[in-house]
Amino acid sequence: MTPTRMPPVLVTGATGRVGRVVVDLLIDAGVPVRALTHRSEVAATLPANVEVVTGDFTVPESLDAALRDVSAVFLVWTAPSTTAPAVVERLASHARRVVFLSAPHQTRHPFFQQPNPMAVLYAEIERLIAAAGLESTIIRPGVFASNALFWWAPAIRANDVVRWPYADAETAPVDDRDVAAVAARTLYQDGHAGGDYVLTGPESLSQAEQVNIIGDVLGRRIKFEELSPDEFRSETERTWPRPVVDMLLAAWGATMGTPAFLSSTVFDILGSPPRLFRQWVADHASAFIEGPMA
Repeated sequence: MTPTRMPPVLVTGATGRVGRVVVDLLIDAGVPVRALTHRSEVAATLPANVEVVTGDFTVPESLDAALRDVSAVFLVWTAPSTTAPAVVERLASHARRVVFLSAPHQTRHPFFQQPNPMAVLYAEIERLIAAAGLESTIIRPGVFASNALFWWAPAIRANDVVRWPYADAETAPVDDRDVAAVAARTLYQDGHAGGDYVLTGPESLSQAEQVNIIGDVLGRRIKFEELSPDEFRSETERTWPRPVVDMLLAAWGATMGTPAFLSSTVFDILGSPPRLFRQWVADHASAFIEGPMA
């Protein structure tokens, strides 16, 4: 008798910083993986045993092939909000459960309570998921450790000087790999239906402390030059969307004098502590170094 094949898990955002690790962890756990992409050429970047299907959140009917016979969906929203109701409706018509990568917008901490257009979008998708009757798990990572690559690595590679606002604002950077590990576990392990999980790193660190840790790992002195909010707006005017800048400034400003929110969720679900920011830096040190390794 031919054994019954386990239904696949559909991973959206499969080439992103969390989704790509989720793919590998599901494969390691023996779970068949189907990856949704809107560009077929990315198939070459995924393992050969991953089924790649094209589709686009902005064209909900294009998702039907990807959703056929799936057991669960890892949902990373990567589109405008317009088609969210139709996409969630399609999810509900094909899948039993969804694990949604959201944000801690419900957490009662000043950093997470500032106006945030992405939080508004995530809250609406969560409402749609609940209304559709999907069995759901909500994953809410705080500040990603990998933000340091986008925020500080170019300046560190250029001249070892980070010009940044709110040196003393504290956050708890969470390693992308820990977020992916929790997401993967909740996709194939029973007992997580209805779970609402806020994920953080294990330490409350000021932004200046994080930059100092990068320098310590690299064996270099990195200077932190604090900017005023207006100076930061001016320096990012041509490279960053203004709403993103305002959102970050509001969040950093609101948390001044308050330690970052810390959760035990990574340990509770995985049985191992979340990675330290220092460990994340050590594992990505080449990205902060000038030359071919970067």
